[in-house]
Amino acid sequence: MVEVPVLSLEDFDGGSGRFPTALGRAWRDTGFVGIRDHGISDELIEQAYTVFRQFFALPTEIKQQYHRPGIGGARGYTGFGVEQARDHDVPDLKEFWHVGRELRSDNPFPDILLPNVWPAEIPAFKPAALALYQALDALGARLLSALALDIGLNADWFADKINRGNSILRPIHYPPIRDADPGAVRAARHEDINLITLLIGSREQGLEILSRDGQWVPVSTLPGTIVVNVGDMLQRLTNHVYPSTTHRVVNPAGQAARQARYSIPFFLHPNPEFLIQTLPQCRGEDRPDRYPEPITANDYLQQRLREIKLL
Repeated sequence: MVEVPVLSLEDFDGGSGRFPTALGRAWRDTGFVGIRDHGISDELIEQAYTVFRQFFALPTEIKQQYHRPGIGGARGYTGFGVEQARDHDVPDLKEFWHVGRELRSDNPFPDILLPNVWPAEIPAFKPAALALYQALDALGARLLSALALDIGLNADWFADKINRGNSILRPIHYPPIRDADPGAVRAARHEDINLITLLIGSREQGLEILSRDGQWVPVSTLPGTIVVNVGDMLQRLTNHVYPSTTHRVVNPAGQAARQARYSIPFFLHPNPEFLIQTLPQCRGEDRPDRYPEPITANDYLQQRLREIKLL
């Protein structure tokens, strides 16, 4: 089993030192890292799990009322068997909900940072979801500050590039597996689109990552630890200094297949107009630029959403 490094956020004082170096090494080596002592309480996480389970337990016809067609699942509900991984010919065995950013000031991207949708049947859903969104957003910003130091940038380099990012909190429900199509899995092999993903892990097993030597290995989530992995936008920005690691959620065997699985990833995105252009610190004679043509974060997102059948 691959040992995903686990770091304590208490070791990060906001400046260069042991934590940024260890974080950078973990992401260069495996693309994944576990973060403990992150300051997000068990109570807040459990409140979120409770309301998300309540929503997914509603009848399909009620859940479907919260689907918003034509926006790539950006807000509200996306039903079972819709999302499909690139290079996979059947949809994933999951349904999910998307919570987006709520700006406290004027929205400069009203066609991108869309209003959130909230289920009227569960009044506690909105406050629990927003509280977890804000906590993970702040944690992600702090980790990117540490990463900036490892790259050789100022600690606040990412701050004004993610403060209006189209980041998404995605509670996921993987229902019990019964009559699945051949080859269908809970989440087929993929890489995340965004900068980094913060995962409040499932209490059930199933997450696997593809090691550098081509072996699929299970990842166990330790209690109180948030697993954070590199996404394709960060891989592209850093010219593969920090590679985006392929991962999947496999179908369990035996009785476990008849049990539901839940997880809550937070996909941290840059601001829509941010130009993903290889950092000078990450290119040179010994590391040619793989991406000479820059692309905005929103254009890249739209391109990838089409590839996974959400648009």
